[in-house]
Amino acid sequence: MRTKKESVADLLKKNPMGLTIVEISKLLKISRNTVAVALAELKGEGKITIRLIGKAKLNYWGGQK
Repeated sequence: MRTKKESVADLLKKNPMGLTIVEISKLLKISRNTVAVALAELKGEGKITIRLIGKAKLNYWGGQK
């Protein structure tokens, strides 16, 4: 069984244009809070980049270069 974090990571890898927490939540059918925790862990590991666009935060696979 894959973890929620692995599911979020796989989804971001397949969407190079980036996704918001709400989009990830809807696509994976898990709560926004669960997505936020997984994204925080991935960001802490340097595996994702987060870009602010207005009020939205787009999450991308790939850490800071």
